[in-house]
Amino acid sequence: MVYPNLLALAFVIYKRYGVSVRNITVTLDEDTYRRARMAAAERDTSVSALVKHFLQQLGSKETEIERLKREERALRERITAFRAADRLSRDDVHRRG
Repeated sequence: MVYPNLLALAFVIYKRYGVSVRNITVTLDEDTYRRARMAAAERDTSVSALVKHFLQQLGSKETEIERLKREERALRERITAFRAADRLSRDDVHRRG
């Protein structure tokens, strides 16, 4: 099937797979672009596919905030009992050395 323009192709992809696609423009210096093309060729893919893969990986990683929240939940689950009498005295808290 031949598509007269990219918009028609995007529409067909959307209708067939139910996903909308977005295009982005990335500006690179010549050396970076050349290295990206070489890396893509070594992997038998395109620069666009490399960028897509990178962004998917970036989006799937746990953020710092998510990690801290997960660690806080785990820590709170480990605290089974807390009594005010278990607290350190002011002098013990500020003891130096």
